[in-house]
Amino acid sequence: MQSFYAERFERDMGCTEVEWLRWLPEAIGDNFWKLQAHSAGVRIGDGALGLTWQEAPPRVIALMRMPRLLVSFRFAGLDDAQRYTFMKRFDLYMQRGGG
Repeated sequence: MQSFYAERFERDMGCTEVEWLRWLPEAIGDNFWKLQAHSAGVRIGDGALGLTWQEAPPRVIALMRMPRLLVSFRFAGLDDAQRYTFMKRFDLYMQRGGG
């Protein structure tokens, strides 16, 4: 988890679009959101978050192939503390581990 989240940033997520769409509602929490093709708009108090994504070629390490989804985050009308609060939950929910 980060200590600061800019108004705009990109992430390379290790998941498929199907997985992303399955995880997204819980990561967003109780905020109102609207899904569109390869994008979503999230209402966060008086501000908003725009998400867009596209599939990328898988990451290949030896015989392992990991799916990739390139995700853009665009906040509007939220200060540093509000972005941090939202992303703290979002990141904790999206965190995946193995072992």
